[in-house]
Amino acid sequence: MLQFIISCIYFFFPAYVTNMTPPLIKKAGLFNFLDKPVDFNKKFLGQFVFGCHKSWRGVIFGILNGILFFWFQVWLYQFPFIKNISFLNYSGINILLFGFLISTGAVFGDLIFAFLKRRLRMKPGQRFIPFDQTNYVIGAFLFLNPFLELDISIWLSVFIITFFLHITVNRLGFHLGLHKNKW
Repeated sequence: MLQFIISCIYFFFPAYVTNMTPPLIKKAGLFNFLDKPVDFNKKFLGQFVFGCHKSWRGVIFGILNGILFFWFQVWLYQFPFIKNISFLNYSGINILLFGFLISTGAVFGDLIFAFLKRRLRMKPGQRFIPFDQTNYVIGAFLFLNPFLELDISIWLSVFIITFFLHITVNRLGFHLGLHKNKW
């Protein structure tokens, strides 16, 4: 059971990196010229499409870091421990395609639920449980599922693990001053 959980986390780690990148790069004050809203401050039904907190900096560097981490996973696949915990045969995967799909899917999931929150007139940072914790799992699933033949139990496990892992990591980030919210 523990190996299965580790395998789920390892499989989904590029999406975790994608999701963690925007607040970290913002906190570091890097690439501020890309701190422009993805929705270009446009409104839909009287609300911003995504909100000013969804920036091109986060989208671009989230996707790039997810791809880079996936490339690192491909390199790690040469080691027996990594082969043992991997759901995928990383030696036979197109790095750019898979890395792009999992990272872009994670960003897409985040943007879709930001869009839904704006339609529900929820403020950025307002609780939207369980979707604040899992929106990027849903997005990655939608982008990857047509190309992967992973058992649905893996995706459901990733969803549940991510829910609890996200809360734990965000609470830590809150106490370290990286997040404004505990969730």
